[in-house]
Amino acid sequence: QVQLVESGGGSVQAGGSLRLSCAAVSRRPYENYCMGWFRQAPGKEREGLGIIDTAFRTTYADSVKGRFTVSRDNAERTLYLQMDSLKPDDTAAYYCAADYSYPCPGPQFVPRYGNRGQGTQVTVSS
Repeated sequence: QVQLVESGGGSVQAGGSLRLSCAAVSRRPYENYCMGWFRQAPGKEREGLGIIDTAFRTTYADSVKGRFTVSRDNAERTLYLQMDSLKPDDTAAYYCAADYSYPCPGPQFVPRYGNRGQGTQVTVSS
């Protein structure tokens, strides 16, 4: 089991950037976890955004490819989501998630990963 805490959410104008962080506390080695991000907007289904596997390979949903970047710092047990060129449609609660699987399930499965944080709100105004 792993405990996850997101931070870095806030309000930003369209075209701006935000960087989310996700700190982890785990009994198992953090570097062995598949890590990912998903979001949920009011009235919409959860949407997987991207993953980073144990070899630092990343995969993204088409909706954020080229704008969002997932990275991890295993020494700090922290996951990041760099969000650039933000749009009002990106407004949502953002969650990080972790799964102890191999190979890592793709972005569409992140909402079903075994562990997730409490979320952080991102609001993008036009």
